[in-house]
Amino acid sequence: MRSMTDILGRPRVLIGMVHVGAIPGTPRACESLDQLISDAVADAKALAGVGFDAIIIENMHDRPYIHGEHGPETTAIMTRVGLAIRDAARSTPRGVQVLSGGNREALAIALAIGGTFIRCENFVFSHVADEGLLPRAEAGHLLRYRRTIGADSIAVFADIKKKHASHAITADISIADAAEAAAFFLADGVIVTGTATGRPTDPSDLAAVRRAVTLPLLVGSGATPEQLPALFAHADGVIVGSWIKRDGSWENPVDPARAAAMADAFRSMK
Repeated sequence: MRSMTDILGRPRVLIGMVHVGAIPGTPRACESLDQLISDAVADAKALAGVGFDAIIIENMHDRPYIHGEHGPETTAIMTRVGLAIRDAARSTPRGVQVLSGGNREALAIALAIGGTFIRCENFVFSHVADEGLLPRAEAGHLLRYRRTIGADSIAVFADIKKKHASHAITADISIADAAEAAAFFLADGVIVTGTATGRPTDPSDLAAVRRAVTLPLLVGSGATPEQLPALFAHADGVIVGSWIKRDGSWENPVDPARAAAMADAFRSMK
C-alpha cells in the first residue's frame, strides 16, 4: 500500500482542478483546440504559481456525459492538453479524469503525459448516475489494463458513494463499507465528496472512512479555506475545483487571488 507521500511526495496535499473546455464534438464545444489548450495552461500555471501540490485535468465541460464510450478525439485532445501543462508546470504532478467512466483513457493519457494519478468513479459497486446506469465496477478490468500497459506507477484514487448519483441500490452498504471494498479491490486512495460538484463534504463521512481504511483519503468537493482544518482532521488531501474559480463557479477560469487564498489557508495549517 502506497502512502500519500509515496504518491505525491508529501503527507498532505492540495490538488487543483483544471476543467478543460468542451472538446470538439460535444454539445457545448465552441472554441478552437489552440484556445482550449491555452486556457487550460493558464489555469494550471495559476495553480502551480501559488503552490498547489498537484493538478488534475478533467473534461467536465463535455456534458451531458456518455458513460464509457469515448471517441479517439477525447484521448487525443486531453493528451495534448496534458502535455502542454507538463511543459508549462513541469515540477507539478499531474492527474487525469475522463468523464464519464473513461478510466482506461485516463490511464493512457496519464502514462503519455508523465502523470502521477487518475480519479476513478464507480471503482466498486454499481451506481445510478445522472448519465444513467453504471452497472459494472471498474476495478477488475481497470487494474488489469494498468498492468498491461505498464502503468503500475500511476495511482488510482477511487470515488466512493460518488457525487451526482443515487445510491439506493447500495443503501445497505455504508460509506465505510464502500471504502473497505475499494481497499480490498486495491485502490491506491479513496475520495469522499458531497452530493454534487461544489457541495460540501460531510466531515462525519470522512471520519467514518478514516476509521475504516488506512489508504490515502481525499476530499473531492465543496472545500473552502475556512473548512480546511476540519477536513484535514481526517483527510490526507483536498481536491478543489469550484472555490478557486472566478465567483466560485467551476465553469469559470481559475481566479489567481482565490487560488492564492486557498493555498495560503492550506499552508497556514502546517
